Amino acid sequence: MYLDAPPRLIETRLFSTMPAEFRRSGVRSGWADANKSGHPVDSFIEGPAFDRDGHLYLVDIPFGRIFKVAPNGTWSLVIEYEGWPNGLKITADGRILVADYMNGLMELDPARGTIRALLGHHNSESFKGCNDLHIGSAGEIFFTDQGQTGLHDPTGRVFRLSPDGRLDKLIANGPSPNGLVLDPHGAVLFVAMTRDNSIWRVPLMRDGSVAKVGRFASFFGTSGPDGLARDSKGRLYVAHASLGHVFVLAPNGECIARIRSCAGPTCTNIALDEAGKRLIVTESSTGSLLVADWPEDL
Repeated sequence: MYLDAPPRLIETRLFSTMPAEFRRSGVRSGWADANKSGHPVDSFIEGPAFDRDGHLYLVDIPFGRIFKVAPNGTWSLVIEYEGWPNGLKITADGRILVADYMNGLMELDPARGTIRALLGHHNSESFKGCNDLHIGSAGEIFFTDQGQTGLHDPTGRVFRLSPDGRLDKLIANGPSPNGLVLDPHGAVLFVAMTRDNSIWRVPLMRDGSVAKVGRFASFFGTSGPDGLARDSKGRLYVAHASLGHVFVLAPNGECIARIRSCAGPTCTNIALDEAGKRLIVTESSTGSLLVADWPEDL
């Protein structure tokens, strides 16, 4: 994963953890039955995203909840509804969009505490289970339809929803497509394929199609890459859901840094502040938000 110098180690520290009042200890959920072998979980947080005021929004998948965390680490519940919110992103104009495993694409109105469906099916066919999303500079919504796919059933999908309502299926053979992000030029889409333990590189053609899709990076572990993020220099941040790290890849794929969890091993998503100097990582097994500072010399 590297050529000359081994990746720089960057440590994290605890920023905030889900308060006891919000934890659902010992409560069984349909999501945990399917995804955690029936073992109850008190929470499973993902999808961190900063709003304009520096508040952090995130989801709690098994209990259909979306939280807001203030800059001082205080948690507040925005909404609880019938769904499994997974990915969350905030658009340039402040809209909060959610990839919901149960319901498809949704939009949250935090002021009213309501959520509404944007897209629940493709050609009258239900989605397998939407996982994460990314907003392009032209307002396109790229999202993954993961479901229970894997190497045994590589039928996970990646879609692009254009502002005019056109829905394009970009990938139909993904073994568990998860987090995704565009390169700084909007010409290449990177997709975490969790059960393949890899990142796929998806070039976007001018006519809207894709071509020469390849494997950009490979990992190991009992799970695989989950959430992705990019900074202005084109570096790719990869949250690994079983290795307790966020791996930072240079534009050529070389691993230049590893950000180590100070909590558990389940690093699921990353959010970068506006300057790209401060990172927030969701560690889902402990319900923790971790913070790391990016070194000035990297």
